[in-house]
Amino acid sequence: MEIYETEEEQVAALKDWWKANGSSVITGVISAIIIVLGWNLWQSYQQDKMNQASTLYEQMLKADAAMNPESVDKIANKLNTNYNSTAYSTYALLFAAKAKVEQQDLVAAKEQLQLAVLDSNDAELTHVARARLIRVLLDLQEYEQGLEIIADIDQSTLGGFEAIYEELKGDLYVAMGRIGEARTAYQAALSAGRSSPLLQFKLDDLTSSDNTNELAN
Repeated sequence: MEIYETEEEQVAALKDWWKANGSSVITGVISAIIIVLGWNLWQSYQQDKMNQASTLYEQMLKADAAMNPESVDKIANKLNTNYNSTAYSTYALLFAAKAKVEQQDLVAAKEQLQLAVLDSNDAELTHVARARLIRVLLDLQEYEQGLEIIADIDQSTLGGFEAIYEELKGDLYVAMGRIGEARTAYQAALSAGRSSPLLQFKLDDLTSSDNTNELAN
């Protein structure tokens, strides 16, 4: 470290340092200010966007309560178009799909759920949308498409949804008459922790059907 004997030397050294580094310091300070201001503006923008999406979602719930399906569809589409970076977009699509199922419009429900699966940025919401989509495909008798969706899922992302998909796979196999594969899927669902009276009933029903067929033969 340099030692200066006089105050004049210290001032001169400081001037020399500032001459060499002053512009860099100023640039750094200005950059830091811009970054902080930009981050604050971005945070404020995102919060405003979430608030707007929340307001629209509440309007959609009110439209549903008022039995106004056209308004529900309109608001859901607006949320999906203008606020698809928020979770409200996925919630809106799920809600709209539920309304379509209640109206027996399964094709429209399928379209809404396909959008929800594609647009969701939340892993859990994606699984919820996908599981509901498979149930709609089951009702539409599009069994192979349902099985393909399950087969294409990244196994590392399954988490607690593994058992749900296994049970859905069993339902699809039953509808296709592939009883052996259905039993295997239901047993896998039980092993994965899907313990429910309905699942057990499905498995028992397959066993009962097998016993009946054996007696008949």
